[in-house]
Amino acid sequence: MVQRVRWGVLATGGIAASFTNDLLRMPDAEVVAVGSRSEASAKAFAGRFEIPRAYGSWAELAGDEEVDVVYVATPHSAHREAAGLCLEAGRAVLCEKAFTLNSREAVELVTLARERGRFLMEAMWTYCNPLIRRLVELVRDGVIGEVRSVEADFGLGGDFPPTHRLLDPAQGGGALLDLGVYPVSFAHLLLGEPSGVRASARLSERGVDLQTGLLLSWDDGAHALLHCGVTGVSRNAATVVGSLGRIEIAGEFHDPASFVLHRAGAEPTEFLAADEGGGTGYQPEAAEVMRALRAGEQESPLVPLEGTLAVMRTLDAVRELTGVRYPGE
Repeated sequence: MVQRVRWGVLATGGIAASFTNDLLRMPDAEVVAVGSRSEASAKAFAGRFEIPRAYGSWAELAGDEEVDVVYVATPHSAHREAAGLCLEAGRAVLCEKAFTLNSREAVELVTLARERGRFLMEAMWTYCNPLIRRLVELVRDGVIGEVRSVEADFGLGGDFPPTHRLLDPAQGGGALLDLGVYPVSFAHLLLGEPSGVRASARLSERGVDLQTGLLLSWDDGAHALLHCGVTGVSRNAATVVGSLGRIEIAGEFHDPASFVLHRAGAEPTEFLAADEGGGTGYQPEAAEVMRALRAGEQESPLVPLEGTLAVMRTLDAVRELTGVRYPGE
């Protein structure tokens, strides 16, 4: 019988609820505690998901020795503090993306995890997605030849109130950290860290990016053309072009239902995602965390910490070029 892993959930927003709902569908996962800065919010969340313990502070959750791993689902402006508390207390951590506000904070968390000998992983669920893993396999096997370009975009629209976290500099607002992290991470997954970064952005009156375009380059001549925005719904699609063919994801590339392989002289081949049994896509990520914990690993080979740090360096470079600064930086 597989050992059950005991989860704590830090924060009670929408993504915390979606992740918890997926955990409850997994027979080897047990959600034993939730923590929030509001005791009422923690208790309401615990009641909704029948979680036995609810804490009105992050520190109390971090100190619960019956928790094996904490899922940090706060806005990214609080990731450094929340994940740091949990690591200091001896908990393993799965921390939402963007991993932190900047690469300095990311280095601090990675250093702390390694000093304490604790597992730490960015919640880049796309990297754990079975269909994306299959796409990477095809690329690495040379099926489309040498990768020459990557295109990806992620945009959403809405009448966001001025107090919304996406527009709030104090919460790390803007399109780049919330949405742009996906196309940037996708390009990194296929090509590694770029040697060149160009970017342009439209900023709000409060200084967060509403729309950002990126052109990344590599020493071998490869390029990535990426876009993110909160001013309108884009295709959220991705294309990987190689010397022998291309792979197209028509939409929702971060959690795809399918992709199509095109090669010269051959019929297009469609690859479909497997049925996840009603989940919302977080189960492969949670399964990878639990696999690593049972194996005694301190980081995941699917979402390596050095890769997370590289992505944060690229996001820093983009913000430097576009003039986006957060309070305290």
